[in-house]
Amino acid sequence: MGKKVTIIGAGNVGATIGFTLAVKGLASEILFVDVAKEKALGEAMDIYQATPVCEPVYVHAGDYPDAANSDIVVITSGIARRPGQTRLELAQTNVNILKSITEQITKYAPNAIYIIVSNPVDILTYVFTKISGIPESRIIGSGTQLDSARLCATLAEKLDVNQKDVHAFVLGEHGDTSFVPWSMATVAGVKIDDYCRGAFGGRKFDIDYDDVVKYVRESGGMVIKRKGATYYAIAVSVCRIIEMLDMCDNGVAVVSTMMHGEYGVDDVCISTPCIVGPHGIKGKLLVSMTDEEIEKLRASGRAMKAAMEALTY
Repeated sequence: MGKKVTIIGAGNVGATIGFTLAVKGLASEILFVDVAKEKALGEAMDIYQATPVCEPVYVHAGDYPDAANSDIVVITSGIARRPGQTRLELAQTNVNILKSITEQITKYAPNAIYIIVSNPVDILTYVFTKISGIPESRIIGSGTQLDSARLCATLAEKLDVNQKDVHAFVLGEHGDTSFVPWSMATVAGVKIDDYCRGAFGGRKFDIDYDDVVKYVRESGGMVIKRKGATYYAIAVSVCRIIEMLDMCDNGVAVVSTMMHGEYGVDDVCISTPCIVGPHGIKGKLLVSMTDEEIEKLRASGRAMKAAMEALTY
């Protein structure tokens, strides 16, 4: 669709994002940049050789100067989370990596929209916002877009309904203090409580919401334990954000952005529903939540601030 997308990091996540972009036809040029240059070249070659049977796109590997004129930069570099390790335990190492990347990439792609994917994503989105000089409207943390997809997939299975008919969000940190505002959750426009009580032809569903939240929160770790890494779901989630950046109309994504007093949360990056369009973040969608849900969002913000206090950036 005419977009040049640079992907920093050609590991499992970065490579799968590049592959998904090519298959979906969301870019005209895809550049991989990685310190492991041979790995980046191998991924680029493999994806490019698939293009005759999908969408035409130029896929190649290079270095930071090759990122000039990028429309979108996706940052996936960092140390991967190990089994049993929390995202926050990765923080200082990946902050240091991000600082090095930021100094180099912003020099050559100052007008790009930046999508931060590396973990802990909320902390890294905050650090990038503070040190990059890029306007906030052009900085998007992938945040709980992935968690929300996991939530909808889980609910669809439990409620015996198409995944796309489930509309529910995970808000806050992409991590242990995330939460689901159940007051907003619907199935084909029907409040989820009503749906469970029998709106579906009288059939009733008994769902433990706490168990659902626990499963969604822990499912990434389950995948890592079973196969070593997660990359399919996050890649599609990121490509959905990129798709919104290429649409003529605005979309809604649950992404991590800088908070400026919304819901009483300030100077921290956490996920809330945002309006995303061709030029980046258009603004936050200030949805109605219960007092209890707002307090959970504030608690998530406090947790992120506490985590930031232990870091140097």
